[in-house]
Amino acid sequence: MIHCYKLNGFNIVLDSASGSIHSVDDVAYDAIRMFESAGKEETLKHIIGTFDDITEPEAWQLLSDIEELRRLGKLYTADRISAADVKERRAPLKALCMNVSHMCNMVCDYCFAGKGDYGGGGLMPFETGKRAVDFLVKNSGDRTNLYIDFFGGEPLMNWGVVKEIVGYARSLEQDAGKRFSFTLTTNGLLIDDDVIEFSNKEMDNVVLSLDGRPEVNDHSRKLAAGGGSYSKIVPKFSRFVKEREGKEYYIRGTYTRRNLDFVNDILHLADLGFNMISMEPVVSPQGAPNGLGHDCLPALSEQYELLARKMIRRKKEGRGFTFYHYMLDLTSGPCVYKRFAGCGVGTEYLAVAPGGELYPCHQFVGNAGFLMGDVFSGVTNDKLRDEFMGSNICSRAECMDCWARMYCGGGCAAGAYNATESISGVYRLGCELFKKRVECAIMMKLVDIVGNRES
Repeated sequence: MIHCYKLNGFNIVLDSASGSIHSVDDVAYDAIRMFESAGKEETLKHIIGTFDDITEPEAWQLLSDIEELRRLGKLYTADRISAADVKERRAPLKALCMNVSHMCNMVCDYCFAGKGDYGGGGLMPFETGKRAVDFLVKNSGDRTNLYIDFFGGEPLMNWGVVKEIVGYARSLEQDAGKRFSFTLTTNGLLIDDDVIEFSNKEMDNVVLSLDGRPEVNDHSRKLAAGGGSYSKIVPKFSRFVKEREGKEYYIRGTYTRRNLDFVNDILHLADLGFNMISMEPVVSPQGAPNGLGHDCLPALSEQYELLARKMIRRKKEGRGFTFYHYMLDLTSGPCVYKRFAGCGVGTEYLAVAPGGELYPCHQFVGNAGFLMGDVFSGVTNDKLRDEFMGSNICSRAECMDCWARMYCGGGCAAGAYNATESISGVYRLGCELFKKRVECAIMMKLVDIVGNRES
């Protein structure tokens, strides 16, 4: 399958299965789009009849070049993996999202976790965190690199236990032959000297929640005691990032129906000096006041294209920054299995509630229908685990007809469930936004290679 599109002065042809990307002129663009279905003669007639400046020998040479690209597996390439190949692969556990706190000192109006308490509240005891680490090591097979994300609620409300868990995991590394990588996701209100010092030593990544402009952030991200959070957290984030001295971090925002002009929020974050930025569409039930619908799609597509152009210009001016969804590795990227099966939710990746209960990921925590077991007894809901294992692009007819299937792995299971009440459903708005981001990311890579063609 090929995908052809025009963006920012480029005619782009993507061969989905091989990952080959071609930047072509108008003649080749038209020829490639119709060659496979129309055949040589019809394509030749179209080219000669449409483009006055191309001769018949030149047209024949173009068609010969297209045939050679097909022979080399760079155009019209067939998939080389089946649903059986994906389903039969049971990869060992590699990551846990540890919800160390089901308490929060903020009341964000779009929070999927019920204002941070997941309907129950509570803090994870160290003993439960310790058992979670043991569970991860025991079920990690021959993996060396293991990952733990401290999440909530607000994890800094249980900071002492976070530090104890990190210390315990580190104590296992040498004998177990493992290497732990830690991430902290925080709203920032409780950041202090100790949090900064410890995190910059032990956390491979920190995710700092901020939605952008003061009026946008403070509309949604309110303090539990009342009032907005922007003025309290921006100075803390600025200091935190400065003292990380180049270590990985992300300022992570959420956009809703209220700020469909979210590029202004991203640029505001960049102007504050943050150069690693992620801005995510809100996760919300159908019909939520600030939720996104298909009526938002034209505006959001324009925003992603605008962001790409702004980033190109800023990079040229020496003010560049990284946007998470435009990070695209065209030379290698994830393995074929990962391309088909996605993030590993419910199989390679699990979430742990404060009491030790296991769920497929943090967005399912607290939903009794997705309880998979606990860190004390292990995964006991084999049926649910098998359901997640069987959920991939091969199990969705819509995915197999989609040009972006090798980039998304079938999309977010939680997003699909929220939209369709099935983890094997298709969150169509999410798909369209993802495809637009991939188109922009590819175009930006071409700018790096051949220069800007913006008119």
